[in-house]
Amino acid sequence: MDPRNRKGFLKNLSLLQYGSPLIVNNCGICSSPQLRKKLNSSSSLVKRFRTEHRLQGHRGCVNSINFSFEGDRLVSGSDDLKIFTWDWRKGQSIMSFQSHHVANIFQTKFMPGSMDTTIVSCARDGQIKVHLLSGRGEVSSKTLAKHKDSAHKLSVEHDSPHVFMSCGEDGVVMQLDLRDSRATTKLLACKDEKNRRLPLYSIFTDPSNSNCFAISGRDQFARIYDKRTLGTEAKGMSPVKLYCPDHLKEASDEFSKANITCLVYSYDGTELLCSYNDEDIYLFDTSHSSGSNYISKYSGHRNSATVKGVNFYGPHSEYIVSGSDCGNVFLWDKKTTNIVQCLIGDHEGVVNCLEPHPHQPVLAVSGLDHDVKVFTPTAKEIAKLEDLSEKVEANNTARERARDRGPLDPLEALLFRHIMRRYRRRLRDFSDGGMEDRMENGNGNGNDNDNDDSDSSGESSDSSSEHGPYVVHDVMGDNNTSSDSDDSSDADRLPRRRIARCIQS
Repeated sequence: MDPRNRKGFLKNLSLLQYGSPLIVNNCGICSSPQLRKKLNSSSSLVKRFRTEHRLQGHRGCVNSINFSFEGDRLVSGSDDLKIFTWDWRKGQSIMSFQSHHVANIFQTKFMPGSMDTTIVSCARDGQIKVHLLSGRGEVSSKTLAKHKDSAHKLSVEHDSPHVFMSCGEDGVVMQLDLRDSRATTKLLACKDEKNRRLPLYSIFTDPSNSNCFAISGRDQFARIYDKRTLGTEAKGMSPVKLYCPDHLKEASDEFSKANITCLVYSYDGTELLCSYNDEDIYLFDTSHSSGSNYISKYSGHRNSATVKGVNFYGPHSEYIVSGSDCGNVFLWDKKTTNIVQCLIGDHEGVVNCLEPHPHQPVLAVSGLDHDVKVFTPTAKEIAKLEDLSEKVEANNTARERARDRGPLDPLEALLFRHIMRRYRRRLRDFSDGGMEDRMENGNGNGNDNDNDDSDSSGESSDSSSEHGPYVVHDVMGDNNTSSDSDDSSDADRLPRRRIARCIQS
């Protein structure tokens, strides 16, 4: 929508909603912080979401989107191994560049306080990279560290332009510092209740206390840790709090166990939101004691085909937003748990990423489509959701049918184990053989070492690096060695519904 039309629209909407018009600048953005927060949390705006822009340029699934902290830019990463930065208001690409990753990009984030010139990324190749953008359009990329398996998520600290964390399927959580080339620290290697390596899918820093962070992975528990107590005699590697819905705590077998594909804190850290595969979304109160049950549940979507994200929406986390296997984006009122909006988010059928704007009533989403969709509250009429019940029923029916099929049989497990071993070997060969040299504009030296017995360290760097290799300092001690080399455990922990995702990826 043209900014001049948006300006008039928001003024009229405010007049209807609150009895007085807003003061709106030339970009169509409310100038008053107090009124802007009230407007952004309005259900009238949520129900008026429509597609404003389709940001096109990627040639693969878009697995990551992130607004800058000022909200002027959007960064995205894709299976095509490229990173794009966007002027989302104009719907135009600012620049794109090769990431120097050798497998699917899973996360891209702006570092706070960097004037949108520092981007960090992680990928299926396990590498954690930093990309420095110059005003002349040049990009300098460097490998900071490497997990021994896929690295899914990064978590930045809002009050630090230098420090961030990563987690991966090797079960390791790392802390990285951009100021020191030798300051990467392995904080912990997460183990499940049977003391086995726990592959991790999600990590999020508590916005109210940067010492605390939450992680989730291939089991049903959300774990909260405090950096200050990690490795101490009192706590060791144990979480300070553990949350799980009561009915999911005791799984009947390894195959039927639900796992958390994504977790996020609310704006003030008082709540923790967890999305479970082929289950519902659950909200926990972080002030409650460890082991407490959830306080709210959100249903109607389906989370099965991919490692799907979830998020809060609104200046005070008033709404819950999630993608779905049916290609729709669902928004729930956090208090009532009712679905208040349902949008078409992906024509290929799956929405994975959901990114609310930090200050404005804007939502960006991506999935299997090769674009990013930007929603703004500019529809003339409120959505009626006439076919919502049919969509919810279809998702529930698909979930029940998947459960009725049951777990993997031994032959399927053996086949999957064989496929995953070959995939890992192939990925190692690509990395060690300098695949980056064969990529467009790529000039990596291919010195990464991903042997099962090697440490998760930054032994690799692109030729654009100005410093030597990064060293990982292990604070876990000798008694916490992870048994990461046991490839045979992968199939035993994976339900049938994850086979297609792993093979297709």
